[in-house]
Formats: sequence, C-alpha cells, structure tokens
Amino acid sequence: MAYEELNGGGLFPLGSKVENDYFIGDTYLNMVFTGSSPLNAAIGSVTFAPGSRNNWHTHKVGQVLIVTGGEGWYQEENKPAQPLKSGDIVNIPPHVKHWHGANKDSWFVHLALTPGETQWLEPVDDETYGKLGE
Repeated sequence: MAYEELNGGGLFPLGSKVENDYFIGDTYLNMVFTGSSPLNAAIGSVTFAPGSRNNWHTHKVGQVLIVTGGEGWYQEENKPAQPLKSGDIVNIPPHVKHWHGANKDSWFVHLALTPGETQWLEPVDDETYGKLGE
C-alpha cells in the first residue's frame, strides 16, 4: 500500500523522520500531545514506511496503540506476531517485551499512547521479520 492510499490513516501530518538506533527503516513521528495534564501520557502519531519497524522494547507503565491506517504487525516476546489493520487497538501491559511495525509492502500508521518510560532493547532481526505472513 502506498502512503497516498492510507484512506484517512494520515489523520495528522507525517511528522519528522525518526533519527535514532531504535528503528529499522524509515519511520516518522508527530507528537500529538505531550502535556502532563490531564492524561500524563504522550500521544504520538507514528508512521512506518513498508518494511520498517521498531526494536524490541518495554514500557514501565504500559502502552496503547490505535491503528489509524495501513497494515502492520505487533508481537510480544515468545508469542506469534499479530497482524494489525485500521481500527485495531492493542493494550500493552507494563513491562511486556514487544515490537511493532509495518508490513513488508504497506505503510502503517498508529497512535501510541505512552505514559512513563520506554526501555529500548535489541533490534528485531531480519530473519524473524522476514518470516511474517508466510
């Protein structure tokens, strides 16, 4: 799926390209909300280009993902990856090791509601990612 075909998944502007070691491929972030009141949770619109993904990581307080466009994956450690599409919601408990990102051939956009700290871990290796959808 091309970025232009997201059909409303781009609810917010694309944002800035993420430039760090916690993502593989092209990923963009638009921080939608960063205030401490009333939620005390950052909300970011994260856009993954086809084939891009983040590293394994955990959240001290947990995280909620709301998929707004495209197709992607969510995987918890020692569990099969789950396909994601527009309208899906993932409730990630505290301290659960996981990753998320785009399908190989589709853009993927989600809102990430993230209170508390993120602990970044190792990358999702190409072999693990490459077997998804087989």
